[in-house]
Amino acid sequence: MIIEYVFLLGRVLFGGFFIVSGYGHFKNLSNMVGYAASKKVPLPKFAVGFSGLLLLLGGLGVLLGVWVPYALGCLVLFLVPTTFMVHNYWNDADQNAKTANRINFNKNLALLGAVLVMYMVATPWPYSLIK
Repeated sequence: MIIEYVFLLGRVLFGGFFIVSGYGHFKNLSNMVGYAASKKVPLPKFAVGFSGLLLLLGGLGVLLGVWVPYALGCLVLFLVPTTFMVHNYWNDADQNAKTANRINFNKNLALLGAVLVMYMVATPWPYSLIK
């Protein structure tokens, strides 16, 4: 029984991270669009809005335990291109930018690994909104 509560807490923390990140995409839209444009992301305003939506949907799905494969798919769809297009530290000339992007690149790889592992957890998850 305790393990189910621990798993629920993990879902709250993990899903909440993505929900807050998605909210940040919309709250800081102009700054995020400028940064995406500087990284040569095609259609930066659309990309930031779409990626914010992927983060919100993925985070909510994990948090609530609903439509889990689709929620995890949203997170994969966000993490893979973002990791390699936006946090491509190997192209940074500035050492501070290189360090920051290397940290974010590695963080995103770890998050991607966690998302992929979550595919292996049988559904419905304990305390899911939809059984």
